[in-house]
Amino acid sequence: MANPYDAAYVQSIQDPNGFWGRIAEECHWTRKWDAVLDDTRKPFYRWFTGGELNTCYNALDLHVEGGRGQQTALIYDSPVTQTIRTFSYAELRDAAARCAGALAAEGVAKGDRVVIYMPMIPEAVIAMLACARLGAVHSVVFGGFAARELAVRINDAKPKLIVSASCGIEVARVIPYKPLLDDAIAMADFKPQRCIVVQRPMQTAEMTPGRDLDWSEAMAKARAHDCVPVAATDPLYILYTSGTTGIPKGVVRDNGGHVVALKYTMKAIYNVDAGDVFWAASDVGWVVGHSYIVYAPLFKGCTSILYEGKPVGTPDAGAFWRVISQHKVKSLFTAPTAFRAIKREDPNAEKMKHYDLSGFKALFLAGERLDPDTLRWAQNSLKVPVIDHWWQTETGWAIAANCLGLHRFPVKEGSPTKPAPGWNLAVLGPDRQPVKPGEIGALVSRLPLPPGTLPTLWNNDDGFIRSYLKDFPGYYQTADAGFIDPEGYVYVMSRTDDIINVAGHRLSTGAMEEILADHADVAECAVLGVEDALKGQVPIGFIVLKAGVARRHEDIVKEVVQMVRERIGPVASFKTATVVKRLPKTRSGKILRGTIQKIADNKEWKMPATIDDPAILDEITEALTTVGYAASRK
Repeated sequence: MANPYDAAYVQSIQDPNGFWGRIAEECHWTRKWDAVLDDTRKPFYRWFTGGELNTCYNALDLHVEGGRGQQTALIYDSPVTQTIRTFSYAELRDAAARCAGALAAEGVAKGDRVVIYMPMIPEAVIAMLACARLGAVHSVVFGGFAARELAVRINDAKPKLIVSASCGIEVARVIPYKPLLDDAIAMADFKPQRCIVVQRPMQTAEMTPGRDLDWSEAMAKARAHDCVPVAATDPLYILYTSGTTGIPKGVVRDNGGHVVALKYTMKAIYNVDAGDVFWAASDVGWVVGHSYIVYAPLFKGCTSILYEGKPVGTPDAGAFWRVISQHKVKSLFTAPTAFRAIKREDPNAEKMKHYDLSGFKALFLAGERLDPDTLRWAQNSLKVPVIDHWWQTETGWAIAANCLGLHRFPVKEGSPTKPAPGWNLAVLGPDRQPVKPGEIGALVSRLPLPPGTLPTLWNNDDGFIRSYLKDFPGYYQTADAGFIDPEGYVYVMSRTDDIINVAGHRLSTGAMEEILADHADVAECAVLGVEDALKGQVPIGFIVLKAGVARRHEDIVKEVVQMVRERIGPVASFKTATVVKRLPKTRSGKILRGTIQKIADNKEWKMPATIDDPAILDEITEALTTVGYAASRK
């Protein structure tokens, strides 16, 4: 007898109209759709055409009117400001309605764009929901992004208004936002009419007369605004992701498919119900923050946590356990980087012992490869299912996951388990033909993509086809490489450009990273391919050691080199590794492998706008120089 996952998956592929149509009935529509799946303009598939609804209504008003108004909707937990605030569903609805009124008073209407450039404060969530309430299109830009990057996004989105704050806080450091905003507007060709600014007490901002409005004043005089019905195919938001040309790509998310898919995932994937507490330890500037801090938990009627802090340093490596215990979190979703940081500072999980985690049921990790050592550490420490799942900014939700709400499969290290319902995955070779089970190729998904994914790029249909559909006609190209084993488990090895060619052998740097991470002294690592005159490319490893390791670095390097030789073989040509204090990362925790590679190959490179700390690249350059790469290499 098929388990619920198998039944759901088969129907989602063979009968997508029946599958998603049934799920959509659980959402609130002001007008029902004419067609579940509209394939009249391939490859631009659309979901629920003819239908009308409002995203904010589905997130807030629906629950208030259904009797859940006094339930907590949002918990703002900010260890950097020593603040905890809660919002009931009724309170959050009223705040979003007033904010929508404030935006409308400044001329914002259905279809207009609003850029939100804010730290992790409740006003950011309120502003997003207010835009959705009006039918306006929000574009959240990660708080603290460089002025030039913000200017590029302003030019592309052409917002009528920008919502921002005077500052953000990184651990104990205050980051002034307003000067960055002012510089971005000065650089941008397109000029927004208004800016609404939240004045935080840590640092107040200088306001520009005639353009800038104080958030508190605007909210105080605003009148609550009702929800505006929009077409299911109307855009809800634009979220920019880095493009290979250096020009950001504006990923579009529609209203209808987004509500349907995200509400479904809360139970099917994360196994949470209305009333449960769900925590996505991310940022509203990233897709995880959009999907699983703001929207999906509220669609489902859960309590969501907005955390302004870090996994370590606010105040220590027990920060996550404190939040889970204090707020009775059932499921946590974060990046493997966060757990590597905790593991590095507290390798024996001693701080975990101070908190009651009896109500915690599952940990979900995504955003990068989950190395087996971190997986095992989390499993052994937490004693709950640790679920690796794979998705992208473009997809909005998981491509592959161990769907706990349908059927729990045995965990296989290195695999995010099986395709989520709706994802018709395949592995294709350079000839665009399917490869054998277990062979590495390009991971792709047969069109149409399920609801909630990107229908196109903002004002750039040609770019959508060129970036995602051109190389494998009829499929969405994930740009990830991997394989599917005979049991249907998906393995995401690396980005396709991280498959390196060593003397004609195509090898995965991700497989090598797994081996390095298995070393007892290694906290985290990265492997990338660098140019080699003889072999085309050779791998080089970077390793960060666990706290308290006092052994000679040379001995550890020899050991990890030998480990790769034993497990992959001499064909890998893995001979060089170096110990570094830290790895350069984006603010969301992704290792900047491409930048390291350009430094190693003596190629021109640009300081990434998303880098957490630019000074780390000087340390990486110095480390590369000591092993014969970067500036010293001819």
